[in-house]
Amino acid sequence: MKIFFYIILFTGFSLAGYSQTKPSQVKDIIRVIKLYPNPATNYINFEFNKKSDKAYNLVIFSFIGKKVEDIKINEDRVTVPLTEYYRGIYIYQLRDEQGNIVESGKFQVAR
Repeated sequence: MKIFFYIILFTGFSLAGYSQTKPSQVKDIIRVIKLYPNPATNYINFEFNKKSDKAYNLVIFSFIGKKVEDIKINEDRVTVPLTEYYRGIYIYQLRDEQGNIVESGKFQVAR
């Protein structure tokens, strides 16, 4: 009986690893690899790890939660002019087609 228990336990652990990975979805996700200059004064650059065929949006919020900008990403680099931004900390979210947050972070505007 004890051997039977260990066989079931071992089989369960070995099959659990297969259900957790989805390699087809992982390789299609883009990420922010560089954000500069931080703190920023006139503009801020977002560089991504690749250009994607899927629709991604870069959404920027003020620190109090007000949506400031929503930018559709078409290239592997986006420059955001900060002429209408006040001094302070801003939150960015990289969202996929369904609106799921892929990545988030913060940057500072210093004037």
